[in-house]
Amino acid sequence: MGIDGIRPFLLFVLLLLLRACFSINADDTLSKGQPLSAITKDIISSKNGTFELGFFEAGTTSKFYLGISFKLLMRPRIVWVANRENHLSNPSTSRLEFSEDGNLVLLEASSKKPIWSTSLQNLPSNSTEAALLDDGNFVLRDRSDPSTLFWESFDHPTDTWLPGGKLGIDKVGKVPKQLISWKNSEDPSPGLFSLSLRMEPNGSPVYILEWNRSQVYWSTGVWNGNNFASIPEMRRNYIYNYSFYSNENETYLTYSLYNASFISIFLLSYTGQVKQQAWRHDPSDSSGFSWYLFWVQPKSLSEVYAFCGPFGIYQVNANTSCDCPKGFEPFSDNQIRLEDWSGGCLRRQPLQCENRNAKNDWFQKIPNITLPINWKAYSAMSARRSYTHNSNGCLIWEGALLNMQRPWDGGKVGQDIYLRLSADERQISTKGTKWKVWVIVAVLVAATGLILCLYVCFSIKRKLKHKGQTAASSNDLMLFDVSTEIHAIGDGTNSQDNDKKRGKKDVELPLFSYGSVLAATDSFSTANKLGEGGFGPVYKGKLLKGQEIAVKRLSRRSGQGLEEFRNETTLIAKLQHRNLVKLLGCCIEGDEKILIYEYMPNKSLDFYLFDPAKKKMLDWGTRIHIIEGIAQGLLYLHQYSRLRIIHRDMKPSNILLDSEMNPKISDFGMARIVGDNAIQANTNRIVGTFGYMSPEYAMEGLYSIKSDVFSFGVLLLEIVSGKKNTGFYNHGSLNLLRYAWELWRDDQSLELMDSTMGYPTSTSTLVRYINIGLLCVQENPADRPSMLDVVSMISNEHVPLLTPKQPAFTAGRNPTINLAENCSINTVTFSAMEAR
Repeated sequence: MGIDGIRPFLLFVLLLLLRACFSINADDTLSKGQPLSAITKDIISSKNGTFELGFFEAGTTSKFYLGISFKLLMRPRIVWVANRENHLSNPSTSRLEFSEDGNLVLLEASSKKPIWSTSLQNLPSNSTEAALLDDGNFVLRDRSDPSTLFWESFDHPTDTWLPGGKLGIDKVGKVPKQLISWKNSEDPSPGLFSLSLRMEPNGSPVYILEWNRSQVYWSTGVWNGNNFASIPEMRRNYIYNYSFYSNENETYLTYSLYNASFISIFLLSYTGQVKQQAWRHDPSDSSGFSWYLFWVQPKSLSEVYAFCGPFGIYQVNANTSCDCPKGFEPFSDNQIRLEDWSGGCLRRQPLQCENRNAKNDWFQKIPNITLPINWKAYSAMSARRSYTHNSNGCLIWEGALLNMQRPWDGGKVGQDIYLRLSADERQISTKGTKWKVWVIVAVLVAATGLILCLYVCFSIKRKLKHKGQTAASSNDLMLFDVSTEIHAIGDGTNSQDNDKKRGKKDVELPLFSYGSVLAATDSFSTANKLGEGGFGPVYKGKLLKGQEIAVKRLSRRSGQGLEEFRNETTLIAKLQHRNLVKLLGCCIEGDEKILIYEYMPNKSLDFYLFDPAKKKMLDWGTRIHIIEGIAQGLLYLHQYSRLRIIHRDMKPSNILLDSEMNPKISDFGMARIVGDNAIQANTNRIVGTFGYMSPEYAMEGLYSIKSDVFSFGVLLLEIVSGKKNTGFYNHGSLNLLRYAWELWRDDQSLELMDSTMGYPTSTSTLVRYINIGLLCVQENPADRPSMLDVVSMISNEHVPLLTPKQPAFTAGRNPTINLAENCSINTVTFSAMEAR
């Protein structure tokens, strides 16, 4: 191409670039005669720059949609889709524009009808315009009076519920305002799961999760005026404000954020779970931000109806959530990649049961399965598809099997089920195994000799090692001497010095056999169960010498897991202090993971503190003794232990009381080790309990020793007042911190004390403790004292105290919200991190 040919070509390219630049609509409105084109990638943006409306391609399917997304750096999040039921195939001819009657229409040249439209009647055709508002609501409104809205996307949500949106029903048009999931992570077309409103016969609203618009598998419980019974997270009112409205035109639930800068969404995931997610600062992410999971229901995918589809088996602790039984294969090759098992599993060979000339079908046993739904019981068996037998007789299934699961606890719940397979499937199975038999026999003969040699070597080595061990290292828990072990280790404040005296580099943690643990707990009998936390159930045990112990068993249903177990065994064993609970040993055998502690006969602090009758057992002297003990324990963790430890889950239920009501800090599954010079650390996994978490940790994942100081401050104020932080509402205050601050500000601090106890001997001491508590819960971590300062302020009443600043989680609240007196937060440890 010569110079004369190059110039026109460059001019043509320049014109295309100019057209693309000027065609992109940077305004927040769309007017008649100003179409939004897919080929030029036109967009409209909200004025605050948070949301944008434009065309996007779903995955790698060459399917295009018009939608609204969060403009968060390079990773937009789709929150609304206009044409999810009818995709666009040709972006070069697709556009959004106004029709002659004033409606918005999405057109494609290859289609004679609009792909999507607002479809309204009697519009002022010459004065309508569309706008994308700052809250993400896309509206059709009157250009001359922008407050007059004809249509809004908030009335037609897809899978995402934004703050300010409505979830309910339009009584006039009888149109449900419901959430319907995406089909999978790449396909925004309507999926199998929906969240919609249902009114109970007594008029109470309930929101239900349905599979295939027919099968209910989870509900919110009834609305009590402040929250839904099955969603205790809604009570965490320092972040979300939920409101329910009902009139003659509509009934709906909406919510807002107390902090407008806090970005959060409510999502019905393609996995069948509802999730509250928030956008927070994350230095570990390449973009500097990430989504994290605030709460989720149902909590486990095993509770989602037909999650693995027909003939699919839900499985735990595996690389994939679902699997196919023998003789079946995944419906689609993309099921594992997209985690979309709605298609379930298909037979590799068709059944021959209806073909008289064919070979007989056979039944393959599938062991250890939680039985599918929709079975029928018969006294005599005549199975055509699948069957099992138990105390109810023969249970028979016709058609596809749904909700099969491999149980959590190693076969103690599951049953054997017999699934009908084709005769050809048995031939394939047999043919494929004949040559394998000879290979296996040859390998077994060679391996047997090798194993015998290794066994002999191992036995000799074990005997030599056993001779060097003391009697105290026995693996029989029943023979263990608790008093001797505790006395030998001691409860000093410098474990390094103690180790040097014993000539050890580290604390040896005894390992007990599972059989001896069963004997000590009477096979984990219900009568010995003390309670259950986020880690799992705790049982009382008794040794041969009559000594009592506490046995904590890792539950497979726990939101916590191996990481927390390792934390306990490797961390707490190295910590020795009179105000820390003593870990005596552990048991790791098969799938069992068990921790053995010294027994605390007086249970936990919350057992007394929040009970109207039992709290009287905590007189002022005992309460001050408990506060001082907790402070000493935290000071040891932060400064005097061999490792600097941040507990991250300080709350009354984790403060155990011995026979003399001495406090002992427990549950180190969430604890983290930080360097001696580390100021703070960041995590993608937010753990702890709402109401006790510091603001920088709850909102941004930043934790430090000052996070524990904040939790200690909340604990101190709860001990003084006898009321929960998150369950306390008085005089328009939404939590205990705000109420304490208001009393301090008005010089009425004594009104905070527990009224059931009467005044202490010295009211000035009580006021001093309230001052210390308010110093600990200040919003800025730099303003909070260290635990060394706290102990100094507690032990020396002559140390002058600073004036506290306004606590965290108290500003910008709505004092008119009416919350129930008995509303209390779920105090189970929260631990979650997830993104779509």
